[in-house]
Amino acid sequence: MTVEGKFGTREPFAMPQATIAAQRPRVVIVGAGFGGLSAARALAEAPVDVTVIDRRNYHLFQPLLYQVATAGLSPADIAWPIRSILKTQRNVSVLLGRVTDVDTAGQAVVLADRRVPYDFLVIATGARHAYFGHPEWESAAPGLKKIVDATRIRERLLLSFEQAEAQTDPAEQRRLLNFVVVGAGPTGVEMAGAIAELAKKALVTDFRVVDPCDTRIILIEAGPRILPVFPEPLAAIAQRALEKLGVEVLLGQPVTKCDEDGVIVGGQRIEARTVLWAAGVMASPAAKWLGAEADGAGRVKVGKDFSVPGLMNVFVLGDTAAALNDTGQPLPWIAPAAKQAGRYVGRLIAQRVVGKPDRQPFRYRHFGDLATIGRKSAVVRMGRIKMSGFFAWLLWSIAHIYFLIGLRNRAVVALNWLWNYLTFERGARLITGGEEDAPVEAADPVDFRRRSAL
Repeated sequence: MTVEGKFGTREPFAMPQATIAAQRPRVVIVGAGFGGLSAARALAEAPVDVTVIDRRNYHLFQPLLYQVATAGLSPADIAWPIRSILKTQRNVSVLLGRVTDVDTAGQAVVLADRRVPYDFLVIATGARHAYFGHPEWESAAPGLKKIVDATRIRERLLLSFEQAEAQTDPAEQRRLLNFVVVGAGPTGVEMAGAIAELAKKALVTDFRVVDPCDTRIILIEAGPRILPVFPEPLAAIAQRALEKLGVEVLLGQPVTKCDEDGVIVGGQRIEARTVLWAAGVMASPAAKWLGAEADGAGRVKVGKDFSVPGLMNVFVLGDTAAALNDTGQPLPWIAPAAKQAGRYVGRLIAQRVVGKPDRQPFRYRHFGDLATIGRKSAVVRMGRIKMSGFFAWLLWSIAHIYFLIGLRNRAVVALNWLWNYLTFERGARLITGGEEDAPVEAADPVDFRRRSAL
């Protein structure tokens, strides 16, 4: 039997019988995001030993990370320990560490202090924000991919109001109360709406010198409209909802300069002490580790079964992979696509280790796109169904609560949202120092279009 893939017809990989007889096959999964966890769970009944490696000890629900950044939720509300998630799966062990390389010839994952051998390797290490050839912009305009990013942004937002309260120079006070969000995909739209509600609802009675209602929020998009993955009528509704919250939307004008004093867009200087980035993404260094072909954003080009050409026992998933669906279109860089790919690869490995034929080619099922613009306002597309307003926001809320891991997190987030809805309060308004994090190797960015999705 042969397998038809993106890179041609090839023989399926099978574990040598001598290896199976000598020991259980070793599956190493790098990254405990949506794709990595789904692959591990799909191997629960397989006769393999699974090692999950991550440089952090928690799984993060990224679609709600912006709510941590805007003081709506605490970090623990959207994260869960990896060991706790996998504790009932007896064939899984979890290893905390940072992968620095992959020895494909010796079939081992290289960490700082050890080598972890594998028979099958799954890489699902995600992506980071990128700055279109201007890495120096990162210090002035942080992006949002990790908890440390969210807590740094929260600190920056809240400190701006505190410093404005103590400021005697009106010009500097104005700069402190100006907030710029670059990129109007769902991340940027959700962030801009949340900042507007934080300033003009949650903080409105907290200060005596400055009026948080005077806060200026500017959302900048280089393209012709916001939310380009949504139908144009829904994007127009979302823009009107943002403008009703007091957000200024600048379209068709890319940022040409970004520094600690603000941005230049369309030849105009916008003074702002807080600039947030939601406009680009780059992959992890997985392509370099594997010596594999990558696209312009550093994603590994994989076959239809997510294997790396020439490395039939190595699979790459999620934001790290340049994968195509069964119609030849790129898979979206969203959590449901990573989860479906993880389940597929896990089941594929489970079949191969027992000598069964490969599964049918992967087929991605897209359930819909969702984005919220603030309190009781969202846009939703599910097939032919298009919704906006309160009921779309209710569906968005239910979907995100459902996909959280852990009953505690679901209950806490639901109660937080109910309390915020009734009172407009944001209980996580803490200013804390963020940890330093090592930079990720840069790659050419692509438009950042992370979508909240079912």
